[in-house]
Amino acid sequence: MEVKMFGVVGAGQMGNGIAHVAAASGLNVIMNDVKQDFVDRGMQTIEKNLGRMVSKGKMTEDEKAQILSRIKPSVSLDDFSGADFVVEAIIENLDLKRHVFSSLDNITPKHCILASNTSSISITKIASVTKRPDKFIGMHFMNPVPVMKLVEVINGLATSKETTQLTVELSKKFGKIPVEAMDFPGFISNRVLMPMINEAIYALFEGVGTVEAIDEVMKLGMNHPMGPLTLADFIGLDTCLAILNVLYEGFGDSKYRPCPLLKKYVDAGYYGRKSGRGFYDYSAK
Repeated sequence: MEVKMFGVVGAGQMGNGIAHVAAASGLNVIMNDVKQDFVDRGMQTIEKNLGRMVSKGKMTEDEKAQILSRIKPSVSLDDFSGADFVVEAIIENLDLKRHVFSSLDNITPKHCILASNTSSISITKIASVTKRPDKFIGMHFMNPVPVMKLVEVINGLATSKETTQLTVELSKKFGKIPVEAMDFPGFISNRVLMPMINEAIYALFEGVGTVEAIDEVMKLGMNHPMGPLTLADFIGLDTCLAILNVLYEGFGDSKYRPCPLLKKYVDAGYYGRKSGRGFYDYSAK
């Protein structure tokens, strides 16, 4: 099957990035969200990111205009009635995702592949609300999407080989490097990453070191480009907590138990960069 019309549900940080790379690859894209304001902000982010490429000489103004012209803003899931492939990129909430895919299953053509950009929730569990679990897959992009090369391709229990192969090829078309994973909590990326971030938060919670000290040790001693607490702020502390809860509940192992300090920060509305405050204060920036 050839993918001609590509859909994205969610115009936030991940969704607009996915729409960006899909349109840049030459596909016609529908970018959807629940409010026009959210879609408009997503389009503004794409335009800003493309403008940065123009200013660096990596793209012409004409190329930028062509990419933007291939993205159709949407506030109705009915607009996906002609889609060949749809990726969901909303918040990490199982009930909301299942609601979206239950609707998409009734709206999209029978050949359409449905994919979730979930960073931790079971692909098999989400797919169970559809009548096409063989055409359901995880397509987990990394943030920021236009820059990061990895796409984690997650096979659910019923995902067909054809669906996996098409998703792998589509990832390559987007200029990404696909890596396959099986459907376990957190997959590969967050099963390894989140316990490290959680342990860094425990080190802060227990007074082992300051925020800056913990990040510097990991950057200078382990050659990480970004410290774990800076990275947590970048990902979003609410997202980190949601993923850790999935790992903790999924495996029933105390090593995945979210640090109480992380819970406290999320309760306070300290979500990281997006809220202006996390382990660092971004309000002055």
